[in-house]
Amino acid sequence: MYFVLFSVLACLLTCHCVVENGEKDENHCGFLKQWLEYTSVSVEISNKGFHREVVNTVELSPDVLSGVRVLLVHRWPNGIYIDPYQLASLRDHSDWQILLDSAIDLEVPAHKTSGFVTYLYPTLDEQTPNLLKVTIPIHGRYHEPSFVGKTSTSVEIQTPELLLRSKKCTQLNNFEPHTVVDAPCTVDNSSTCPWIKIQHQQGRGHVSLQFPVGDGSLMKPVCGGTLLVTMICCAALSKLMWKHQIV
Repeated sequence: MYFVLFSVLACLLTCHCVVENGEKDENHCGFLKQWLEYTSVSVEISNKGFHREVVNTVELSPDVLSGVRVLLVHRWPNGIYIDPYQLASLRDHSDWQILLDSAIDLEVPAHKTSGFVTYLYPTLDEQTPNLLKVTIPIHGRYHEPSFVGKTSTSVEIQTPELLLRSKKCTQLNNFEPHTVVDAPCTVDNSSTCPWIKIQHQQGRGHVSLQFPVGDGSLMKPVCGGTLLVTMICCAALSKLMWKHQIV
């Protein structure tokens, strides 16, 4: 008799906990959905030349929602590269972590490589939890010479995709117009998690960078002149060595 009564009480307590957790999850998801409407991301470029900085600005809702994580997904063109060694040197002095989807060759020109993706995990600042600024150093690759008189080429950098997730919200099936995508949970890349990808971001677009390119029509004169100067120098050096009997 006591065993049956104990079993009934345990079952009722379990059901009550499940219902209560489900209600909390639903409430948190509702707050998160409203929170998304005030979230946006923009990008700016600083510095000049081949070595630039990309400044990402994420504006979140002024209402603080605990447990929310932010992920910025950059899809970089082949005219840009990020130096992994430079990132390693910045790791201890940055409030963000970054994951590269592939190895980066620092030496190859733009037309012999392809684009890549980075996953940027910023840390929310307790003093300004509704504003994030993340600066990433980038570098321009050398481009193929132009044979039609062009002196520069344009490289477009897209605004990153903004992804959000919260452990307190597990029901991600009703967040239209936003979509749910899989991405690495952390920078360790040990597993993937569902993230909410923000759509219709304010400030969504791209910025264009200009990089100089060589004049392909000068290739033959430059090569010919270089070869001529090299031969003259070799002849002068050989004559000097012969004159002074330098072996």
